[in-house]
Amino acid sequence: MSDTDVLIVGAGPTGLTLAIELARRGTGVRIVDAAPVPHRESRGKGLQPRTLEVLEDVGVTERALATGTTRLPFRKYFDGAHVSDTDRAADTRPTPDAPYDTGVLIGQWQVEEILRDRLAEFGITVERGLEVTGFEQDENGVTAVLADGERIRAGRLVGCDGGRSRVRKAMGVRFDGTTEPAQSMVVGDVAAEGISRDFWHQWFTPDGGVMLCPMPGTDSFQFQAGPELDADGEPLPPSLESFQRIFDRHARVPGIKLTDPTWLSVWRVNVRMVDRMRVGRVLLAGDAAHVHPIAGGLGMNTGIQDAYNLGWKLALVTAGRAAPGLLDTYEEERLPVAAWTLGISTDLYARVLEAVKEPGTGIEAAAAPPMGTGYRWSSLAAPAGAGDPDVLRPGDRAPDAPCLDASGRPVRLFQVYADPRFTLLGFGTEVADAVGKLAVEHQDLLQAFTLDTDLRDHEGHARRAYGVTDPALVLVRPDNHIALLTRDPAEVNDYLSHIATIGPKE
Repeated sequence: MSDTDVLIVGAGPTGLTLAIELARRGTGVRIVDAAPVPHRESRGKGLQPRTLEVLEDVGVTERALATGTTRLPFRKYFDGAHVSDTDRAADTRPTPDAPYDTGVLIGQWQVEEILRDRLAEFGITVERGLEVTGFEQDENGVTAVLADGERIRAGRLVGCDGGRSRVRKAMGVRFDGTTEPAQSMVVGDVAAEGISRDFWHQWFTPDGGVMLCPMPGTDSFQFQAGPELDADGEPLPPSLESFQRIFDRHARVPGIKLTDPTWLSVWRVNVRMVDRMRVGRVLLAGDAAHVHPIAGGLGMNTGIQDAYNLGWKLALVTAGRAAPGLLDTYEEERLPVAAWTLGISTDLYARVLEAVKEPGTGIEAAAAPPMGTGYRWSSLAAPAGAGDPDVLRPGDRAPDAPCLDASGRPVRLFQVYADPRFTLLGFGTEVADAVGKLAVEHQDLLQAFTLDTDLRDHEGHARRAYGVTDPALVLVRPDNHIALLTRDPAEVNDYLSHIATIGPKE
């Protein structure tokens, strides 16, 4: 007998998101963390637009937007002189298919607090001070071994325990890549009275730079800079005194004192990823599977999206509504994304380093591009059979659109998709009967709506976003990616039946 269906090791953003995704689908879950208390460190401090879409489905985006800020201009200085102010979000606007036009600046500890509160709504709390040092697995489950000798039995175990993951090491998978000791950064949270909190300040000199980013909802700034080095070229341990010396050297703003340090750290460039994200009943997600340079805030965002991809698959398999082979598609879809992200974030870091050398460029030049949000290569992406392939293909992110419900009240497709099942959209009354029959036949897996009957596409935004002009059926996965575009109800039936029987890649 297992203590739980799924044991999650690590209660950062990745582990918490996964726990919520499982809990809202009725899967038994325990989440443990080695730290005795939650941290209050800003760490990864940005949620990207796609992650806000994910977190809307999880149920916390409004809380994140209320806590963080979406508008913080960069203020750049060179050799102490003010050079420019840049607001990357000044010209961006939400669109009907993409409601979040910009990311949100928010401390990682605040993201975790919001996610813990959401998880608590399902009656689940993080079990703290429990360090998993290894595990044993058999054909029926996994036994996690704790540092104090205690054992926890689970149907499956997911390691979300960060870049130094004990779970990953026990799995025996490769962690390929490089660590660059010569490339490092000091980061921390400090107060700085007299510095405006209306800008992300970035001071550059020919030999380096320092940045102060005001963290919303706090009195702190996140401090980032190159470290002081000892005689051997190694970074000196971070301290408030060293932060002050670095600030004075590059900012050249007299009379500003840094105070109240709540986090001081040295960060080294680390670019690594696993060769496998699953070994039997044990899986990896987030930094436990891939670690990134700091630029672009891709680490936390990628980890949350790992969890979003894995959650619905793990829940269906655990409930017996999908075959275990469905879990193979987690690695199939997320490993390429991790490789892509590592390439992007490494390039971003290089551009940041270049940006400090010339007065005419700055950190704003290293803004992150949109994250790859599609899985067109996936075995879960059926061949396109309807719609405009230049607009949308199976595997792509499912767009949002404003509609009206049957009573005439406004509703967005993203609100409709918040149901944990697959969603079938039938475009045109001609397919209404087929939509109704499929909903009955696959009620455990599917919710279904006919546009212009159950939902009204009153402004045509849904048809434009999905590239639909004729009657069509659009099947949307629980993680809001397109599974199938077709005109044939039998193809929807075959797809959902395949989910229940999908075999392993082997």
